[in-house]
Amino acid sequence: MNFIISNSSSEPIYEQIKKEIKKSIINNELKENSMLPSIRCLAKDLRISILTVKKAYDELEQEGYLKTIQGKGSFVISRNKELVKEEQVKRIEELLEKSIQIAKITDISKKQLIELLDYLYED
Repeated sequence: MNFIISNSSSEPIYEQIKKEIKKSIINNELKENSMLPSIRCLAKDLRISILTVKKAYDELEQEGYLKTIQGKGSFVISRNKELVKEEQVKRIEELLEKSIQIAKITDISKKQLIELLDYLYED
């Protein structure tokens, strides 16, 4: 797995790991029953604390993306694709609401906002 982790990001490293793993699962790069790298191995590869990776894996397990089997490792579990999509749609709605608020405050028209969305979507 190739993760892009930034030490200079305001987002905590464990959150960046979670985001990368979720993205890989949603994009079907990590398939159901795929084994993830061990916590120690990933920590070593990323040159970060084992506790940071463990926190990411633990939260992914709580959110229903992974299952850890003692002595065997962590695996991607089956998820309802529609449920995953719905979660992402909700997240997009929240981000768009924030964008619309900013646009209104800065006097950016709906037409300009749609043009920007079209441009970014096609890029």
